[in-house]
Amino acid sequence: MLSSEYNSINELKKLLDSKCKIEKVYPLDIASDAEINMVIVTIVCPEGSKHTIKAYREESHALREFIRNHE
Repeated sequence: MLSSEYNSINELKKLLDSKCKIEKVYPLDIASDAEINMVIVTIVCPEGSKHTIKAYREESHALREFIRNHE
């Protein structure tokens, strides 16, 4: 599956295009293998609203890679 086909990445792209910023990515890359099979991203927008995106398994790896390439 291409990374652009993942819902979490599409949702994050829309938020970033709306001038929202990534506030936190959990767990950190240095976490254990079990924890890396999921990722939770907290995004904050200019008007103060917060959003949470969760991804699991292959999608979590693709989302982390997208975030690395975006920063």
